[in-house]
Amino acid sequence: MGGTFYAKFVPVEHEEITSVGKSDGIKFRVVSYNILAQSLATSRIFPHSPSPCLREETRMPVILDVLKNLHADILCLQELDEYKRFYKKKVGRNYSSIYVKRSGRKQDGCGIFYKHKKLELVMEDTIEYNDLTEMMLYDSARIELIWKALYTDNNGTRDFIYNLHLFLRLWAVEYNAVSFLILGIGQGNNLKDRLPYFWLKRDNVGIMAAFKFKEPCEHYVIVANSHLHWNPELAAVKLAQVKYFLLRVAEFKKIISEKFKCTPSVLIAGDFNSVPGSQVYQYLVSGGSMAEPSAECSEDLPMPLYSAYAYTRGEPKFTNVTPAFTDTLDYILFTPSEGIEPVGYLELPEADAISIQGGLPNYSHPSDHLPIGAEFVLV
Repeated sequence: MGGTFYAKFVPVEHEEITSVGKSDGIKFRVVSYNILAQSLATSRIFPHSPSPCLREETRMPVILDVLKNLHADILCLQELDEYKRFYKKKVGRNYSSIYVKRSGRKQDGCGIFYKHKKLELVMEDTIEYNDLTEMMLYDSARIELIWKALYTDNNGTRDFIYNLHLFLRLWAVEYNAVSFLILGIGQGNNLKDRLPYFWLKRDNVGIMAAFKFKEPCEHYVIVANSHLHWNPELAAVKLAQVKYFLLRVAEFKKIISEKFKCTPSVLIAGDFNSVPGSQVYQYLVSGGSMAEPSAECSEDLPMPLYSAYAYTRGEPKFTNVTPAFTDTLDYILFTPSEGIEPVGYLELPEADAISIQGGLPNYSHPSDHLPIGAEFVLV
């Protein structure tokens, strides 16, 4: 039985970034962590995990211990349950927090904890991805269009894809034809059961907050935290969610800019359930010059974003570790040239580290995900 693993922040060694880090700018740390909802911490889902380390009375104190030892100024948590009963009170008196619970009967959600002595919350908003379904159902004329498309015969499959694409673009939700074909739309007879309405209703959420740094600096920063749908077979759903997410963040940024007469930095964090190179990942980073945007991801990008890890040391080899799946799903991104620069990152275990052998969660790591983090400096 191993002890709890405590990750540490390490400075960036790139010469250009190091010179920035030595300036007199204010530094702050951001952490993103899917802590694994207690309702999902079961032996059925994680048969490889020792049963005692899945129990609430074991896991929650360890999660709390991990959070406190990260010494972050901003914590973005996903699969956060027991917020009011436990985490809101227990994370620490130095933190204030905001939270949004998932839609429907889901018991977890997303939360942002922040050090109130350093940051002042000036505005917040939530994102309900189920809104995508309401957009589709709102206009009966467009619904009639989609029904006509659905009942096109097999020879008209291409028209179906085209019409559906046009329909969704009216709502600024863009699917690409390749994703639809992979998912089997336009194939088979039970098309009604596979309406995008049902796919998009996944009860996922996000939360946004605008903060003002307190004296001696009054810089504004927007922090947006989200958790996208998990199913790898529904890549189009995740792509729609991330496009809606960034659209809402861009609108929020515009509101903050106009209200406070400022140019806020933007930080995006979360579990995007998408590996590097996926369409979701490419869409997130294709606004920046560090990635070559694919054709389907290059349209109507709301803002440029860089991945903090890719910018400083390269994406981690993994942020989620189980015997069945080990890869990177979690990211922290930032807008370049808007007042902040990454100067450090949270170190993750190596593949041969004893603490992750056999898969997570275990006694060293209370979640199947690892926390990720970045240190920024105001420039």
